[in-house]
Amino acid sequence: MHLHEYQAKKLFAEYGIPVPPGKPAHTVKEALRNAADIKGSGWVVKAQVHAGGRGKAGGVKLAHTMDELETVARNMLGSRLVTKQSLPAGQPVNCVLIQGKVDIAREFYLGMLVDRASRRIAIIASPSGGMDIEEVAATRPDNILNTIIDPVLGIQHFQSRRIGALLGLDEKQQEQLFQILKRLHQLFTDKDLSLIEINPLIINGAGSLEALDAKMSIDDNALFRQTNLEEWRDQSQEDEKENIAKRYDLNYVTLDGNIACMVNGAGLAMATMDIIKLYGGEPANFLDVGGGATVEKVSEAFKLIVSDPKVEAILVNIFGGIVRCDLIAEGIITAVKQVGVAVPVIVRLEGTNVNAGKNLLANSGLAIIAAENLAEAASMVVEATAQRKTC
Repeated sequence: MHLHEYQAKKLFAEYGIPVPPGKPAHTVKEALRNAADIKGSGWVVKAQVHAGGRGKAGGVKLAHTMDELETVARNMLGSRLVTKQSLPAGQPVNCVLIQGKVDIAREFYLGMLVDRASRRIAIIASPSGGMDIEEVAATRPDNILNTIIDPVLGIQHFQSRRIGALLGLDEKQQEQLFQILKRLHQLFTDKDLSLIEINPLIINGAGSLEALDAKMSIDDNALFRQTNLEEWRDQSQEDEKENIAKRYDLNYVTLDGNIACMVNGAGLAMATMDIIKLYGGEPANFLDVGGGATVEKVSEAFKLIVSDPKVEAILVNIFGGIVRCDLIAEGIITAVKQVGVAVPVIVRLEGTNVNAGKNLLANSGLAIIAAENLAEAASMVVEATAQRKTC
């Protein structure tokens, strides 16, 4: 689960991590009130969306007067911001952060994430702040320092000084960095985070470190003990179909292709998407119905994937281990009847009660095509989409 910048900065402030003064606003009037409460010579208006690259897309604007601020806030609120990380149609801007203008002497990148290889929390630091860290990693990998934190010892002073040396900090700033890193690590573990990103971390006009931006993600698996943070979820920033999938405990991710997939098991789902690509097709989604799929769950999954107007064919790939193939077949038949599917449906079943499942499909009276194996199913579904294009 992602947090907005203003929410992440609220947590930063609670943990003693320095941030510029700022307040969220959902209306133009609220934006003007917030600006009046912030002392200084100007303000920055920042669109609150769950997507990076806001500045390049026009989602971060400077205002020197109240009239300018009113115009910027009015133009942003209610719009959709399209960035290289947003949904194709853009993210809705329902909130802006009104932040005081800050003098910037230098910019850095500072991040904290879970390193899967070491199974520990890692600090990522770079003197190239304000840039996409992926671009820095590709073009100047020597400008990035990766530091692993021992879960028992925590952040050590020598690790902080090594990071500070890369950033070129003086003694006062070195100590500030150490305190920030300790507090970030405490926040990371207390709130079950999977990512903290400060881009940029700056040296301000007073020569002190300050978090000018904030990105934060919470591990979904830990939300049961982070109920206060779960209340901050902004579903308007999430794909509507993915939100529906969560209600039925389905693992669903929207993709850009035209061949929908319904599979039981994440690994099998990845393999299914790979083989569709191998045969020249493009997956429209990742959909794992899980090992304990029921008729109702399969039916809802089917409704979900056919709601995507891009879908031109459906490939169902089920291995009946925990789940029975006949139950999957019943779910498919129920869904096709209820939804009135108008695109080709290719089904590959294997495993427990496979013959019973195939018989149910064969005797359903529906236009469902059975495949003997996964390769045949992938070939058939790609050919089906090609035929629709020529019709």
